[in-house]
Amino acid sequence: MDMSTWKILLVDDEAEFINTLAERLDIRGISARVVYDGDAALKAVAEEVPQAMVLDVMMPGIKGLDVLQRVKEEHPEVQVILLTGQGKTRDGIEGMRYGAFAYLMKPLDLEELITTLGEAISATQGTPHA
Repeated sequence: MDMSTWKILLVDDEAEFINTLAERLDIRGISARVVYDGDAALKAVAEEVPQAMVLDVMMPGIKGLDVLQRVKEEHPEVQVILLTGQGKTRDGIEGMRYGAFAYLMKPLDLEELITTLGEAISATQGTPHA
């Protein structure tokens, strides 16, 4: 699987964290678009539908689970990986009910994220695009 062709959207209000994550993915040949809140995430998806989205659950403004629901309504083929803080397993489980592909805990393990992204994008390959 050619990771350089992946279309990834990273969404987190912790700018330093998400920018560092984008840089670490870029070093591995995975380019990702970065936005910092739910509104920007919805706009980004409207502009260019990603294959996968890494989405923080806890953000000011539109919450991650609300973004998840809206993205899944309009673009069910987008695979959403939720990021939850320590001890927030309930948010992850609730997100799975809304159609999230997976949820990962912060602090994030980069290799686990890349593996999960690969699985998510493999899952989109079989989905017909609207």
